[in-house]
Amino acid sequence: MTAATLPEPAPSPPADRVTRSAVVTGASSGIGLAIAHDLVGAGWHVLGLSRSRGALPDAATWVPCDLADVISAGEAVQAVREAATGGVDAIVHAAGLQYSAGVAELRAEQGGRMWAVHVRGAELVVGGLVNALCDGGRVVLLGSRTMTGVPGKSQYAATKAALAAMARAWAAELAPRRITVNVVAPGPTRTAMLDDPNRASVPPVIPPLGRLVEPSEVAALTRFLLEPTGAMVSGQTIVICGGASLP
Repeated sequence: MTAATLPEPAPSPPADRVTRSAVVTGASSGIGLAIAHDLVGAGWHVLGLSRSRGALPDAATWVPCDLADVISAGEAVQAVREAATGGVDAIVHAAGLQYSAGVAELRAEQGGRMWAVHVRGAELVVGGLVNALCDGGRVVLLGSRTMTGVPGKSQYAATKAALAAMARAWAAELAPRRITVNVVAPGPTRTAMLDDPNRASVPPVIPPLGRLVEPSEVAALTRFLLEPTGAMVSGQTIVICGGASLP
């Protein structure tokens, strides 16, 4: 390989943006919290949107937000815009909840709440901050392996499937600004959600690789997409499930 054909190195943040900033929804617990800790440990400034601060790192900025409430979400977006005057480098939408039920027991209010947090929440946060997102920035939406359809999880799966469609549309729209948009879709992950009685009707199944996915593993994959390593990945849904999606 000659010098002329050597690949260009991955770009580094501009000198005036040595400390990158990321907005993380659902940052007080579960996967969102793991992502917040991972990014803070890597030198990012995290603005965490959640109903409570929880175990969010002291170095992070907590922005109170209930994504199920349009007014609360709008106020949180405005607070982020005022706090991050130089713009933000990444948005990670990790807020989520799960209700499980068979088709005969579906409750519209439960499906509506999941849609509000997963889908409308993504619209409000990403749509409200996209003009503050730096060129070359990143958006990651947390989907689920079940988004292809799993018995007893039809409403949940539908909301997560919608994220994949939005991500591809947004990826195409934002490509001229070199902003990437992707979905990280975990399989059964060791979080408190597994013990939530709202999903008791569909207990988790241990994946073929023999254990549940760790939140830190989802966080590491997410950061891969946020760092220069993920600059050429966009419009994709990346599954991390320990082989649960295998035949």
